[in-house]
Amino acid sequence: MSSRHADDALDRLFFHSASAPLVAGNAVQILLDGDQNFPRWLQAIDAARRTIHLEMYIVHNDVIGRRFRDSLVARAKAGVTVRVLYDWFGALRPSSFRFWAPLVRAGGEVRVVNAPRVHTLFNSGSRDHRKLLTVDGLVAYIGGLCIGDDWLGDPTRGIAAWRDTGVELRGPAVAEAELAFAGAWATWGEGLPPGTVPASDAIRAEGDVSVRVVATSPDRTSLYRLELAALAAASDRIWLTDAYFMGTAVYIESLSAASRHGVDVRLLVPSNSDVRWVGNLSRTLYRRLLDAGVRIFEWNGPMIHAKTAVADRRFVRVGSTNLNLSSWVGNWELDVIIEHGGLAAEMEEIYDRDLRNATEIVITERNTVRLRSARPTRLTGRDRLPRRRLARAASGSANQMIKDVTLAGSALGSAVRGYRVLGPHEALSLTMMGVLAAVVAVVAFSWPRAFAYPLGGLAVVAALTLLARAWRARR
Repeated sequence: MSSRHADDALDRLFFHSASAPLVAGNAVQILLDGDQNFPRWLQAIDAARRTIHLEMYIVHNDVIGRRFRDSLVARAKAGVTVRVLYDWFGALRPSSFRFWAPLVRAGGEVRVVNAPRVHTLFNSGSRDHRKLLTVDGLVAYIGGLCIGDDWLGDPTRGIAAWRDTGVELRGPAVAEAELAFAGAWATWGEGLPPGTVPASDAIRAEGDVSVRVVATSPDRTSLYRLELAALAAASDRIWLTDAYFMGTAVYIESLSAASRHGVDVRLLVPSNSDVRWVGNLSRTLYRRLLDAGVRIFEWNGPMIHAKTAVADRRFVRVGSTNLNLSSWVGNWELDVIIEHGGLAAEMEEIYDRDLRNATEIVITERNTVRLRSARPTRLTGRDRLPRRRLARAASGSANQMIKDVTLAGSALGSAVRGYRVLGPHEALSLTMMGVLAAVVAVVAFSWPRAFAYPLGGLAVVAALTLLARAWRARR
């Protein structure tokens, strides 16, 4: 197959998987951490003349959060149309609707996603996890960062910033980002006025980068399908960074199969997760991946929150989607898929720098999975180690109860059924799950009503939800 025909086939595969067109003519800049992202976001807000659209999972009520709010208030007072969409659960602790009251008084529009209502009770596990800012239909910022001081750290107190990645997007693809916001905005109230979302052909080309803007929602698994397609299509390498890795059985097998067939698969995850139990359960998935030759690294800093991928020196993904069931099938998420050799090379260099501050997880001669303290040396090219070698050289939010239980159940079931060889590093996670199962068993046998009442309550919620929706549909 010729190179052109291969590219056409790959384009069709990705389009059919993600239902997102490849849009050419864009300028894309990769931005790292809060100190690169936040100043650019604020600069764009302060320069806004027509519209500002902010869709954000969490805006903390802290120094940087109030700085953003005050900038939005100032632009609203200046006559700019400001629309903010935030997630109810994400803002439950760090801020609330009172936090946005000054913006509403200034003429801004603020909507909350999935606040508790009778007809949405069974959707309460779904979150708007997107991180999107668009200004004047000319520039879009998409990535993994929420707005909060965690992403800046506190050098005076020796607190390092969270590691994260975003992109600045200019060009025709901004229309796709605006369209994603318009869809989410209309879900929670009246849609945007006609003509608000620009057509992609009405935005002039700004560069030579082709991108796909992949917007997912609880009824669309676009990025999950694209991730699986990318793993199947990868021929040389795929390097992943994820904050809350809890891959499904299908995804774990896809990673393993790619590695067994010669693809250089690497996974960088936090060592100190801000949601500790997720980190513990993530480690129960390591052994199967390591046995297949996947290289796993844990970030040594306070938290790595990025959700990125770089594949075959050509493809880059940056966005809000974590590699877990909640993000893939439960949330509103937004990611950018970039097809550009130069940006892929830049992302590989960033990944290489990140590994210098990470510890590789290895299988020792005692056939156990361990962390070694030495930091990795520079890792470039296909410098991977032999697969299934036991002595490897060492180098260098908990928000959705229903889905969380599903994820935990998957990990627990895999361990109980004995499909994997378990190591000492998994003892704590398994002990916690075992104790929890024992507590559940004691409660079930000793106080059956303690189980019957919650089940009855769920039935009542289901009945109210269905009847409320039927009433709304009838109206």
